[in-house]
Amino acid sequence: MPSGDFAIGEAARRSGVKVPTIRYYEQIGLLPAASRSEGNRRLYDRRDLDRLAFIRHARELGFEVEAIRTLLSLQDDPEQPCAAADAIARSRLIEVEKRIASLNALRDELLRMVEQCANGRVGDCRVIETLADTSHAHGRLAEA
Repeated sequence: MPSGDFAIGEAARRSGVKVPTIRYYEQIGLLPAASRSEGNRRLYDRRDLDRLAFIRHARELGFEVEAIRTLLSLQDDPEQPCAAADAIARSRLIEVEKRIASLNALRDELLRMVEQCANGRVGDCRVIETLADTSHAHGRLAEA
């Protein structure tokens, strides 16, 4: 194996991306087709590992595959204006803010349930009553 080339297992270890996921990224075109050894084993170089790290980080931030594809395209041509990258990040930020609002509503509902229970009897427990009244809880959470 030439210096700087890594078999798929080593590429997975170094990049933090699992072997099947590396194959998938190659299959869908996020990662260029790997070069092959004489024994037909996939070989990855430092650029491939950097690209895998980029993809992994973007996935951790919740970006969808098509957004990552666009971001990679922008990365490959650094002279482009960054408006497209900004738009993708802003869109993801809006999604995250909506999710935070939804989680805050969920937390508030759970706090109300716990506070109203006060360790009494199950027949008096607001947790059970609130859960039984799905229209009540659903309405508040759907608004968030």
